[in-house]
Formats: sequence, C-alpha cells, structure tokens
Amino acid sequence: MLDAAAKRAEADRFLRRYAHDVRTDSGHPALRGCDEVDWSAIPGCPPEMPVLLHGLLDPAIAPEAARVLTNVLMDGIFRLGAAMPAVLPFVLRLAVADPRVPAVSCLVDIVVVTAGLSEPVDADNENAVRLRGCDSDHPERERCRAVFAEHAALLAGLPDELLTDADRASLRQAAGLGEPQGSR
Repeated sequence: MLDAAAKRAEADRFLRRYAHDVRTDSGHPALRGCDEVDWSAIPGCPPEMPVLLHGLLDPAIAPEAARVLTNVLMDGIFRLGAAMPAVLPFVLRLAVADPRVPAVSCLVDIVVVTAGLSEPVDADNENAVRLRGCDSDHPERERCRAVFAEHAALLAGLPDELLTDADRASLRQAAGLGEPQGSR
C-alpha cells in the first residue's frame, strides 16, 4: 500500500522521466475534459493526472503510465483510492475508444478490479468489514458505482477477449444492471 507521499513521489518520478515525451494536446476524445478536473483537490491524487492519462496513449511509456496510474488509484490491495471515481470515466472511455490504445489490457484490468471493489460490503459480515471496511468509510465505492451506471453503455464495448463471464457479471452488477437476457 502506498501512502499519499509515496504516491506523489512515484508520480513525480514518472513526470521527471516522461513528462517531456507526453503529448497532453492529443485531442483524444476519451480524454476530453481531463484537464478541467481539479485533481489536486482529490486526496492522494497528483495534480498532473492528465499527464498520466495521456501517457497511456504512447506505446513507449504506456506500461509505466498504467503501473503508476494503478498505484495512484489504489489505497491498498482491497481499497480504491479517492481519485478512482474521477478517473474511472476516462479509463472506461480509453478502454473502449480504440483497440490500438497501447495499455488497453491494463485499463480493462483497472475497470474490472474497480467493479469488484466497488461492490457494497455487508455490514453484518465481520470478515468483509475487517478486510474492506464499512461502506460509510469508503464513499468512493458508491461514487464508482454511479460512474459505472452513468457509463453503462460503454461496458458492452470492452474487448471480449480480455473479459471472463465473471468479469462481465461484476461489471453489470457495478452498473446496477440486471442479468443479460438469456443468461438464466
């Protein structure tokens, strides 16, 4: 688990190494609006988040951008970071926008993990609460479910070859959708 200072240091290392290589003016439609988010107002989120997101488009640095992005977005193995709900729409759009996006498999992984970790925790399940915490302490779960619901139409565009049936079910549940027709 990376604390806020470690996340910041990792993002800073990425920026020192790659910021001059990243085109933040790419005009990629999936990233439209990412420069308008007040990233620095989100706890544990580097203000240069657009550089990380745009780095996902560059084949030479996409793997490192995806690794740093994942670390910034997670607060632990089973915990989503506060930035996840704000980043999720961009990650979803990138994952379905263009199969040539170099980090698409990493992006799909982020989407699937987020769907699973955004599921509500049963307050009566002591083990689940101990492992993942109470929902009231983790509003990012509900916010991520709202993002999945808002962008539910995009879920069908995720690459089939990168998803299992369990992944699809988790995504549908996170979006508040019922079972697909013919699944019973």
